[in-house]
Amino acid sequence: MILFIWISLAALAIWYSFIFIKDLLKHQHNFEPVSWLKTGLIGFVVNFFDVLGIGAFAPQTALLRFTRQTEDRVLPGTLNVANTLPVLIQAIIFVTVIEVEPVTLISMLVAAAAGAILGAGIVSKLSERKIRLTMGVALLVTAGFMLAGKMKWIYGEGTDIGLHGVKLAIALAVNFLLGALMTAGIGLYAPCMALVFALGLSPQVAFPIMMGSCAFLMPPASVRFIKAGAYNRKAALTMAIPGMVAVLIAALIVKSLPLDTLRWLVIVVVLYTSAMMLRAGFFQQSRQPGTEQASTH
Repeated sequence: MILFIWISLAALAIWYSFIFIKDLLKHQHNFEPVSWLKTGLIGFVVNFFDVLGIGAFAPQTALLRFTRQTEDRVLPGTLNVANTLPVLIQAIIFVTVIEVEPVTLISMLVAAAAGAILGAGIVSKLSERKIRLTMGVALLVTAGFMLAGKMKWIYGEGTDIGLHGVKLAIALAVNFLLGALMTAGIGLYAPCMALVFALGLSPQVAFPIMMGSCAFLMPPASVRFIKAGAYNRKAALTMAIPGMVAVLIAALIVKSLPLDTLRWLVIVVVLYTSAMMLRAGFFQQSRQPGTEQASTH
């Protein structure tokens, strides 16, 4: 079963890479004015700490906005496209080292991918104002889950490595929804971990389910963003390459760090970014038609 998942992930990586590179080559003379250094460092840092449990989307959004590296309109697509290959590497590693019942794992991965395909088609067509409001709420939700984890409001004590019957049906429905929401900038890791805990699964099982779900949903979702041109090409490329290196270092060499203080800092930064996103979205809404600027960072 692990071999089947490996082959599936490898096939997704090859298919996705072909489409991504083809689009980059087609538009290589029209790359956005983005700093290679800033986006490269962002890609490395967020993916390094993503493997260690911090999460990527929320801090990545905050850093990209703070450094003014991309427009808000293309943030969801940029996040998904940039992190697809690093997440595929994460999934291969964690699916290998942590056991999950095959039916539970594969069905949850498929559910997340199906949700993402639906969600990406909707998100890629949203206006900048709707993107800002959606991501503002998304960041607020993400911060809530991170805070709940820190305060031990959600905590896993289960020992099961698989789900059956009604519990499996609930897991599939929720993971479908999480896959759709991830394309709008709501990171899947925290809410998926809460789902795993609530259904009585072992806390360790959360890692292959979370990372595997993202690995199966992100390639098809990212391809929809690529085909729609709804992402920052240069930023995505310059975050993806160091992001893959960071994943390998964190998963195979570092493995763990004392991260309590950093998690609190990320929560504060995410809440601040959420407030700025919502403020920008509501402020833009209040303007008269024809007076909106292209972007507010």
